[in-house]
Amino acid sequence: MRALITTCLVLALAACGQSAGDLNPHDSYGAQPKLPAPQSGMIPTIKTAAVVGWAANAAPRAPRGFAVTRYAEGLSHPRLPYLLPNGDVLVVESSTQPSSGGVQEWVANQVQRGAGAFSSGGNRITILRDANHDGVVDYKGVFATGLNQPFGVVQLGDFIYVANTDGVVRFAYAPGATSVSSGQQILALPHRAGDNGHWTRTLAVAPDGRTLFVSVGSSSNIADHGIAAERGRAAIWQFNPDGSNAHIYASGIRNGAGLEFDPHTGELWTAVNERDMLGDNLVPDYMTHVTPGGFYGWPYSYWGTHVDARVQPQNPQLVATALTPDFALGAHTASLGLHFYRGAALPEHYRNGAFIGQHGSWNRSAFAGYKVIFVPFGANGRPSGEVEDFLTGFLNDRQQAQGRPVGVSEDATGAILVADDVGNIVWRVAPSANAQN
Repeated sequence: MRALITTCLVLALAACGQSAGDLNPHDSYGAQPKLPAPQSGMIPTIKTAAVVGWAANAAPRAPRGFAVTRYAEGLSHPRLPYLLPNGDVLVVESSTQPSSGGVQEWVANQVQRGAGAFSSGGNRITILRDANHDGVVDYKGVFATGLNQPFGVVQLGDFIYVANTDGVVRFAYAPGATSVSSGQQILALPHRAGDNGHWTRTLAVAPDGRTLFVSVGSSSNIADHGIAAERGRAAIWQFNPDGSNAHIYASGIRNGAGLEFDPHTGELWTAVNERDMLGDNLVPDYMTHVTPGGFYGWPYSYWGTHVDARVQPQNPQLVATALTPDFALGAHTASLGLHFYRGAALPEHYRNGAFIGQHGSWNRSAFAGYKVIFVPFGANGRPSGEVEDFLTGFLNDRQQAQGRPVGVSEDATGAILVADDVGNIVWRVAPSANAQN
């Protein structure tokens, strides 16, 4: 997001330039989204929701039959919850860092600050323990510190792996431990000091436990700093648990911030933030299973072989190989979180599908995202049916941000957990009969 805004010298934070037009925003969802003609102009649309936070007794809204409670509060920009095998939950806390430079960077910082992207704390992981599984946290403590914009976290064997923005670190871990120390970086990741663009790095473990995967987002919107600056980025990497044999598994993925294996099929899936500055309804974010060696278009094309004429020089030979994603998630929704439900507490309807945390738009004249959605899957292991709202109300009636959802996971009981980095809360969503008030 930051690298895009630096192209605009307009200081106003209100919408300008392009309009939503007649296209229904829901048309940019599904396996066959409608793709309007691209729009562009000297002045891009910039519209962010002013941050107001949550009132004392306020909460997002879930479907009928669910209760929403505050699993943990007072966090510092929580981004991703992760359930450990013993039932403890790790919460990664980190935030965007201000850019250094001239007027363009100053403008970018103002927009990010208004959207609640900066935080004075973070760079740590908090542990939450619900010992009796009643939905109420009994212990909250600092699990790991001294991190550099962490995002992804996984447990494999005797180690906890953390993806900092500049590399993967692992910590020796014993089940039940409430803290770790003396982490060792086992893998360096592409990183651009001063303005790192899409800085989040997400981790996933292969079902057989033999390899790990890490997503590395692009440093800019459409290779604005040149292709050389994007070397190793806009890709998903695969590596061994000791950091060896690191290689690109799939490429052309602008920012695959959501990364997880489908427990039913064993396939790797990613939720991807697509490019901006082509109008309100381009380009849709998407989720897709990841084909080994596959190329997904960025920066030369989108949604398969639709060429982005702004990128010069083009690469038609590579574009001809671009894969079409499985399912569109709406234009500018900033779909960051991806979680396949594994528990048994939720109704049967939710037990074969994925939850997506949509952080919310900034490059659209009418807000999009700012919610958690559910995408049902069919027996063929692909999305099936309409997208469903699961957790809404992050924007109030005045279109101000009470919170912004990011990562989605679950607790040991099977309740859904959602990290809200503006509200500094982890929300718990459980069937009403099992919820604690």
